[in-house]
Amino acid sequence: MTLDERLTQVVPTARQISHQSTEFYAFVHFGMNTFTDREWGDGSESPEIFDPYALDADQWVAAIKSAGMRGLILTCKHHDGFCLWNSRLTEHCVSSSPYKKDIVKQVADACRRGGIKFGVYISPWDRHSPLYGRGEAYDDYFVGQLKELLTGYGEIFSVWFDGACGEGPNGKKQYYDWERYYKTIRELQPNACISVCGEDVRWCGNEAGYTRPSEWSVVPKRTKDTEKIASLSQKSDVEEFRRHRIAASDIDLGSREILKNESELIWYPAEVNTSIRPGWFWHESENDKVRGLDELINIYYNSVGGNATFLLNIPPMKNGLFHENDVKRLGEIGSFLQNAFRTNLLPSAEIYADNESDIHSISGVLTDDYDPYYAPERGRNTACITAKWREEKNIGHIIIKENIE
Repeated sequence: MTLDERLTQVVPTARQISHQSTEFYAFVHFGMNTFTDREWGDGSESPEIFDPYALDADQWVAAIKSAGMRGLILTCKHHDGFCLWNSRLTEHCVSSSPYKKDIVKQVADACRRGGIKFGVYISPWDRHSPLYGRGEAYDDYFVGQLKELLTGYGEIFSVWFDGACGEGPNGKKQYYDWERYYKTIRELQPNACISVCGEDVRWCGNEAGYTRPSEWSVVPKRTKDTEKIASLSQKSDVEEFRRHRIAASDIDLGSREILKNESELIWYPAEVNTSIRPGWFWHESENDKVRGLDELINIYYNSVGGNATFLLNIPPMKNGLFHENDVKRLGEIGSFLQNAFRTNLLPSAEIYADNESDIHSISGVLTDDYDPYYAPERGRNTACITAKWREEKNIGHIIIKENIE
């Protein structure tokens, strides 16, 4: 079997196809850190300080949709252990706060009303729980929290894990039972992709929005375990981790040269995640530091346009609303993308190829769908496609897609 034949036999699951088709979606970092002006809490924060009195999840969804995003992932529990839902397993949650209301439910319902997907982030590291570091006892607790999130809020499209792993209040480290976590997700939300420390979607390698020159979906199977290795996990919040560029040793994960000696290959697409501001959580001092439109569009082109998905974080303020500067920028992103991709010029062109299969002719390139699609003659791996118009056209973008279904 040739290398190309091996590579083309590695295909995505239905959940991966759905996830990659989502393309551009939102991260919403909201929780105790919003009220303490920190990025990482230590678990000692009192629920009494948590009161987003004007929270409006429909405002979030409307702003996210205005940018052209198709989903929202909420930080349901960050490293400080505070839960944005009314958990039966801990009092360190919204029911113990002045706000009282289940925020996960509000956001999940708003996503459904707005016609976008809903996903959950939950940190395995819990700096509040006394069970953390006690092995199976904490795993039981964490799986219980997973079950609460995965059974009470409808369809979940993404379960997002990071690799943060530090000591618990008892001074002990917790070695996460990832396989048990994955089994729970597969049983309760079989259509959900498990991202970053997971089996379905991999991290691009940084939180700044930098991308590789070539991003491949077929990679060595051993890539899957990179973020689960405790020695490589993030243990503190440092600017260098949020902003460092990809290491040169990781710049190529899937070229033929890299894969030719790999015995096991998997479909493991990349996700680019970054924040619209310098931090992940809201800080008043960053209200005038929202990233520029050009920078964000460049990340969009290099991620969505470079065979990755784009997860952009927008942090709500203490009152539970997105700041006007963030909302304005999201609207600008959406307007730019609508204008850039408004008109498909191909249907008005005379188009032909120097070879085509009997089933998938050149007319398959005329629409932006997986089906129909164009394929060359069997055994040919090159083709020359020509498009001609009767009059001069201004062409702003050329989109080339692979049918991954």
